[in-house]
Amino acid sequence: MALGVALALCAPTAAAQSSDGYADMLDYLASSRIDGRAFVGASGALGANMAAGDHNLQANLRSFASGTQANASARTHQQHADNDYDSPAHATATIGGQAFGQASGLLSINQASGSGNAETNLVSAALAQQGIREASDGNLQSSVSASAGGQASPNPDVARPGTRNVAVESTAMQGFDGVLQLNQIAGSGNSISNQLALSVQGHP
Repeated sequence: MALGVALALCAPTAAAQSSDGYADMLDYLASSRIDGRAFVGASGALGANMAAGDHNLQANLRSFASGTQANASARTHQQHADNDYDSPAHATATIGGQAFGQASGLLSINQASGSGNAETNLVSAALAQQGIREASDGNLQSSVSASAGGQASPNPDVARPGTRNVAVESTAMQGFDGVLQLNQIAGSGNSISNQLALSVQGHP
């Protein structure tokens, strides 16, 4: 009987210590990773969208035109509304290993760990067959348009301290040759876009 009472009195202390560790284990984690030999030696128009979390929007858009009078345009509009989500306590977005090593061409990557984010990569290229000239900034801007809206957390009371990390490890993307667009997000309610417009007159 005495032993039973002793265990009952000690149980709350042990349970309290255990519950703290258990709460840590139940933290909302969001982790995305492109690793190993993913896309090694790949060539051409490459795209990757990777998300860990809730209500993330991602898009890779490309528009190409070639001709006597070529016109290419790319436009996107992303918007969040009335989504309900929690922000992760710990978020990481990483590209590691030998991923994309010795790859070439046009590479567009969206990588997000978290919630309520919006990411866009846009490319627009036009090649007309009439000599070579420069296109003004105004002409370039008119052919590419992006609008990406991240949504702030609808549950501000659940926000808590944590960690946010994005990384491209030194072993990744070695020897890549070409155009690279990279959006990486660790967190929530962010919006980011890469836009590239080219207008060249020459011989295809």
